[in-house]
Amino acid sequence: MSVVQVKVKPSSRESAVEELEDGSLFVKLKAQPIDGKANAELITVLAKYFKVPKARVTIKSGAGARIKLVSIESR
Repeated sequence: MSVVQVKVKPSSRESAVEELEDGSLFVKLKAQPIDGKANAELITVLAKYFKVPKARVTIKSGAGARIKLVSIESR
Protein backbone atom coordinates (compact mmCIF):
# COMPACT_ATOMS: atom_id res chain seq x y z
CA MET A 1 0.00 0.00 0.00
CA SER A 2 1.28 3.44 -0.84
CA VAL A 3 0.02 6.85 0.19
CA VAL A 4 0.30 9.65 -2.35
CA GLN A 5 -0.24 13.38 -1.90
CA VAL A 6 -2.56 14.66 -4.61
CA LYS A 7 -3.38 18.24 -5.54
CA VAL A 8 -6.72 18.41 -7.33
CA LYS A 9 -8.01 21.01 -9.78
CA PRO A 10 -11.74 20.45 -10.37
CA SER A 11 -13.80 21.93 -13.22
CA SER A 12 -11.01 21.51 -15.78
CA ARG A 13 -11.45 20.98 -19.51
CA GLU A 14 -10.04 17.47 -19.34
CA SER A 15 -9.10 14.83 -16.80
CA ALA A 16 -5.35 14.33 -16.56
CA VAL A 17 -2.67 13.19 -14.11
CA GLU A 18 0.73 14.85 -13.87
CA GLU A 19 3.56 13.65 -11.63
CA LEU A 20 5.41 16.48 -9.91
CA GLU A 21 9.12 16.57 -9.05
CA ASP A 22 8.48 15.96 -5.35
CA GLY A 23 6.66 12.69 -6.08
CA SER A 24 3.18 14.07 -5.53
CA LEU A 25 0.50 14.14 -8.21
CA PHE A 26 -1.42 17.02 -9.81
CA VAL A 27 -4.80 15.83 -11.09
CA LYS A 28 -7.14 17.85 -13.29
CA LEU A 29 -10.77 16.75 -13.12
CA LYS A 30 -13.75 17.62 -15.32
CA ALA A 31 -16.20 17.21 -12.45
CA GLN A 32 -17.21 20.06 -10.19
CA PRO A 33 -16.62 19.77 -6.43
CA ILE A 34 -20.33 19.34 -5.69
CA ASP A 35 -21.89 16.34 -3.90
CA GLY A 36 -18.64 14.36 -4.03
CA LYS A 37 -18.55 14.22 -7.84
CA ALA A 38 -14.93 15.40 -8.05
CA ASN A 39 -13.82 12.86 -5.42
CA ALA A 40 -15.59 10.05 -7.30
CA GLU A 41 -13.89 11.09 -10.53
CA LEU A 42 -10.54 11.34 -8.72
CA ILE A 43 -10.85 7.71 -7.59
CA THR A 44 -11.72 6.62 -11.14
CA VAL A 45 -8.84 8.57 -12.72
CA LEU A 46 -6.27 7.34 -10.20
CA ALA A 47 -7.47 3.73 -10.55
CA LYS A 48 -6.84 3.94 -14.30
CA TYR A 49 -3.47 5.69 -13.78
CA PHE A 50 -2.20 3.04 -11.33
CA LYS A 51 -4.03 0.18 -13.14
CA VAL A 52 -5.88 -1.05 -10.06
CA PRO A 53 -9.60 -1.53 -9.34
CA LYS A 54 -11.43 1.53 -7.97
CA ALA A 55 -12.04 -0.34 -4.70
CA ARG A 56 -8.28 -0.17 -4.00
CA VAL A 57 -8.14 3.64 -4.15
CA THR A 58 -9.18 5.45 -0.96
CA ILE A 59 -9.10 9.11 0.02
CA LYS A 60 -7.50 9.03 3.48
CA SER A 61 -7.67 12.75 4.27
CA GLY A 62 -8.64 16.00 2.63
CA ALA A 63 -11.94 14.91 1.09
CA GLY A 64 -13.14 18.52 1.19
CA ALA A 65 -9.80 20.11 0.29
CA ARG A 66 -7.73 20.51 -2.86
CA ILE A 67 -4.75 18.69 -1.33
CA LYS A 68 -5.57 15.12 -0.41
CA LEU A 69 -3.78 12.02 0.83
CA VAL A 70 -4.81 9.01 -1.23
CA SER A 71 -4.08 5.37 -0.43
CA ILE A 72 -3.41 2.98 -3.34
CA GLU A 73 -3.40 -0.76 -2.60
CA SER A 74 -1.41 -2.63 -5.21
CA ARG A 75 -2.61 -6.09 -4.11
